[in-house]
Amino acid sequence: MSAPPVVVPVPEAPAPRRRRAARGLGERDSGWFVRVTILVVVVLWLVPTVAVLVSSFRPQDAVENTGWWTQLGHPFRAAAWTLGNYREALDAGGFRNAFLNSLAVSIPATVIPITIAAFAAYAFAWMDFRGRQVLFVLVVGLMVVPLQMALIPILRLYTGGASIGSTQIVPSLNLSGTFLGVWLAHTAFGLPLATYLLRNYVGSLPSSIVESAKMDGADHFTIFWRLVVPLSVPALAAFAIFQFLWVWNDLLVALTFAGGGDAVAPITVALADLSGTRDSAWHLLSAGAFVSIIVPVTIFLLLQRYFVRGLLAGSVKG
Repeated sequence: MSAPPVVVPVPEAPAPRRRRAARGLGERDSGWFVRVTILVVVVLWLVPTVAVLVSSFRPQDAVENTGWWTQLGHPFRAAAWTLGNYREALDAGGFRNAFLNSLAVSIPATVIPITIAAFAAYAFAWMDFRGRQVLFVLVVGLMVVPLQMALIPILRLYTGGASIGSTQIVPSLNLSGTFLGVWLAHTAFGLPLATYLLRNYVGSLPSSIVESAKMDGADHFTIFWRLVVPLSVPALAAFAIFQFLWVWNDLLVALTFAGGGDAVAPITVALADLSGTRDSAWHLLSAGAFVSIIVPVTIFLLLQRYFVRGLLAGSVKG
């Protein structure tokens, strides 16, 4: 009898290893490219901010005669720095009162639309009523309407009411130049986006949680307040960042409905007035500009961990 044939194992081809090595090399190359790109973007964003910060602490003569980067050559010379720019901007420039006005405008104009949109989002996501989908489409469609188209009609409604022919439909609200008028305007302009974001997030919550609460006898308000709101903190924080930054940095709506009076004018109006009356006082403008960005940066840093989670709300289920 002949011996059985000997089977010699054939080694695997090295092609997969080469492919894996090539893929790893590509990943390393793309990683370095991404890091360099991020570094360049960060530098481009930081340089103007550092320039404003340095100029805000420089004396007026130094700002007018030399560049801000020359200050970095002697950073420990006490005579090269001053806090007088901030004192003058807060006192003479009216920034102290304007700063408080901005807080009085931005905080309610952020809380009011979030509250209304949260209730609306729960209703659109978990309550059955006739015309729900049509109404949601109409609300989302309002996002494409430019707010500039609504400024004059709303202002006329504030000052003169609304009438058809000689018949007065809505009396004069007398809201022009008041905080309430600015709150209502920002609420109306921010509600469509808030409802859209929150509805996507609330609708992505597990249905078993809501159904279990209903089986235990909980009504809609209890489910909303005890379950939906705590689980929707990322989406609420994401919209709070958007709305607060938009209201704080807004000039058009504030100038249209609040006017330029010192009693209700926010910090953007004060900064515009300062740049219009003292166009050569760059030391005051830089101090005022840096005061105006302190609060938005602080808010973003405090809530930035919720930012990405809120933006991706409802985009993936499972």
